[in-house]
Amino acid sequence: MPKFENKKVLSEIETAEYISMSRSFLRQSRMEGNRENRTPAPPFIKIGRSVRYLKDDLDLWLSNLQKFSHLSQCGGASVC
Repeated sequence: MPKFENKKVLSEIETAEYISMSRSFLRQSRMEGNRENRTPAPPFIKIGRSVRYLKDDLDLWLSNLQKFSHLSQCGGASVC
């Protein structure tokens, strides 16, 4: 993902690509917040009406997600 290397603030489209998730996930997580048994929402900022994501925040968010080596560690695929 080198095209984001020097960019500090990412749009929703760029963020979805950067974290390999859908724009739908980003929108839903912003609306619903953190829910039990769901991937927590990445932090975002508002600049006027625009939603933006700070690359440093996304890197920290990704590094803080729980890591597994096998699905049995998290109770099966439906819970992970």
